[in-house]
Amino acid sequence: MARRKKIYEGKAKILYEGPEPGTLVQYFKDDTTAFNAEKKDVIEGKGVLNNRLSEFFMKGLNEIGVPTHFIKRINMREQLVRSVEIIPLEVVVRNVAAGSISKRLGIAEGTPLPRPIVEFYYKDDALGDPLVTEEHIIAFGWATQQDMDDMVALALRVNDFISGIMMGVGIKLVDFKIEIGRIWDGDFMRLVVADEISPDSCRLWDMETGQKLDKDVFRRDLGNLADAYTEVAKRLGVLPNNATPMGKPTLIN
Repeated sequence: MARRKKIYEGKAKILYEGPEPGTLVQYFKDDTTAFNAEKKDVIEGKGVLNNRLSEFFMKGLNEIGVPTHFIKRINMREQLVRSVEIIPLEVVVRNVAAGSISKRLGIAEGTPLPRPIVEFYYKDDALGDPLVTEEHIIAFGWATQQDMDDMVALALRVNDFISGIMMGVGIKLVDFKIEIGRIWDGDFMRLVVADEISPDSCRLWDMETGQKLDKDVFRRDLGNLADAYTEVAKRLGVLPNNATPMGKPTLIN
């Protein structure tokens, strides 16, 4: 990669200035973290797979009219994206009780929810990304009521799309989180799905066995994270079925 100015480095990605105004290069690292980076490791090849898996989902969303920041994949670890103003909220959609909602509300993990539930979390690692209400969001000026209505609509469309894709390959979409950003075209502002969509940001369970195929494998020491992500990529056709787990995977163009 040619030397570029680093704009931002997070736990799993680095953003560099893009080749054109209004663009960024998003680089996927192999770093793996959990519990707000209290648990860390480096999983060789994870960034390669997340780059390609996120491309798969973002391209699919663009094709069905759900706007995203994704422009194109550049190489094995990088993609070209639009520069957006990130709204400081994580938008979580839950289809099945798992993780924090089970702990907060005492709902047994694996319990189907009566309908998809959309939650907002304030993006602040130092605070542990706390759950916030619409009242907090409006009072502190993080987003308007119209923004929130649009974010919920976007999140539910993403949920419908990913749920259908995953169901077709025998995987249950338990929950996921997305980030949403603002893009301006002159005086007109629109919201787009940003950041990434990958097993890092989704809970994915095998529909028959209940096997976890997401970052909970790392969080809970349930086995090899490489194997889990590779299995997802194989089922979606991103990896050939005879590919070896992670390392330096051969991706299908």
